[in-house]
Parts: sequence; C-alpha cells; structure tokens
Amino acid sequence: MDVLERILTTLAQEFSDLGQVEHITRATLRLILAMFLGGLLGYEREVMGKAAGMRTHMLVCLGAAIFVMALEQDGAEADAMSRVIQGIAAGVGFLGAGTILKGQNISDVKGLTTAAGLWASAAIGVAVGLGREATAVLSTAIVLVVLHLMPLMVYPGARTQPDDQTDEKPGDRQ
Repeated sequence: MDVLERILTTLAQEFSDLGQVEHITRATLRLILAMFLGGLLGYEREVMGKAAGMRTHMLVCLGAAIFVMALEQDGAEADAMSRVIQGIAAGVGFLGAGTILKGQNISDVKGLTTAAGLWASAAIGVAVGLGREATAVLSTAIVLVVLHLMPLMVYPGARTQPDDQTDEKPGDRQ
C-alpha cells in the first residue's frame, strides 16, 4: 500500500495547480474564451475561403493563452513573461509565413492578411491568458472590422463573396 499511496500523493501534487475552485473557474474561462475568440477570427477567414480557418485560429489563440497562463500561474517575473511573448510572436510569424504565397509578379502576393490574422489571434490569446479578457474581446471586434468591413469600404462590393466565387480582384477595377 505504501507504493500506491505515494503514487496517489504524487498525482495529487501534479494536478494541484487547479486545486481551488477559483483557479479552475479562471483557467476554464480563459481557455474557452481564447478558443471562442480565435474561432470568431477563423470563421471569418474560413467563410472567405482562406487557407487558415477556424481550427487554425482557435489553436493559435488557445496555444498562446496556455503559454502565458502556465507562466503566470507559476509566478513568472516580467522578464520571463516578455521572453515567452516574444517567442509566441516569432513562432506564429513562422506559422504565418507558411500561409503566404508569392506569384511571379512582385504584386502577386497572397496570404498576407491571413498571416496577420494568425498573428492577431496569438496576441488575443496572450491577452486572454494574462487575464485581460475585455481587451481581448475589444481587440477581436476591431480585427473583425479590419477583416470584414474595411475591404467593403475601400473596394465596395469586392468582398461580398468568398474568394472562390469571385472573378474580380480589387486591383482589377477600372
């Protein structure tokens, strides 16, 4: 029984980071909110026929939140948190680079907005993970305005349909 008792004690210690109801509630709220906000951004991209859609944005936002939540719960100092946030920004930048496609012309580049959206998803995830939920919600709303409404204002009628259903590009207008 001594071995079993030690195993159970070790398991209880390993899961003690969420030992109090407040910690469980806070972690659950932050993770679900990160997933939801990332999903909103990804949904817009997916509806528009972009490569990085709902699941990708959800995972980027959720992953960023987890990185900073784990450090915050461990009582990390500001310099450690800064390095992690820098790592998230660089890592997601690398992920975003994979969504960028360059054609033969210098002006024929696709995927920049999707890459920037992934980067914004990571930033929103960091905000959620740090407990800045209101900032994250406001940021998500602003990103959605940029993704969905700005193209309609700059090129009226250009983005009323997903990419695979439109023949005209904004630069093709006379």
